Amino acid sequence: MLSGQALVCVRGERQVFSGLDFTVAPGAGLLLVGPNGSGKSSLLRMIAGLLAPAAGRLAWQGMDVNDDPQSHHGRLLFVGHHDPIKPALTVAENLTFWMRLRGIDVACGDALSALGLGQLADQPGRYLSAGQRRRLNLARLAAIPAPLWLLDEPTTALDTEAQAALAALMARHRAGGGLVVASAHGPIGLDGAATLDLGGLAADEDAA
Repeated sequence: MLSGQALVCVRGERQVFSGLDFTVAPGAGLLLVGPNGSGKSSLLRMIAGLLAPAAGRLAWQGMDVNDDPQSHHGRLLFVGHHDPIKPALTVAENLTFWMRLRGIDVACGDALSALGLGQLADQPGRYLSAGQRRRLNLARLAAIPAPLWLLDEPTTALDTEAQAALAALMARHRAGGGLVVASAHGPIGLDGAATLDLGGLAADEDAA
């Protein structure tokens, strides 16, 4: 279980949101909504340990995540706005690189196929379209076991088929007890998820 209590986010000298509470149980999803600047990406980065809260507490199974940040990093996968694809490596080599960082040394073919990239396995990253780059980034979800998925507007640049593939991945992950926290400006196939509207918590919509 993931929970946040009385979280405050400050970027620069501006308070983005305050008094934020949430809980995500095993098998559940949480959809972050709100206008640009309300702190959706900031909250995801905070949960990922990339941004420290100005106040409040983040906990996993009741234990503060800051007590063991290395373990917390190992239990999550974060897919942000940018798709960090190495242009000189092939599609398969890019995914294998991420897998080996997590100590996984198996073939990546099934994970690529899950996002419709099987036929592009030998294509260098420099030749991928924006949608293909996004699918390759999302293929980490199929390749690397982690109970907590953090997804920042994951359907950006995806066509209808790829969106359906992502929805299937999220459903399978949650069916196995996994957690998904995602930001979006519209439906992304995270069926039955709770919604957290950060718009009412933003102190300044231009803050971040």
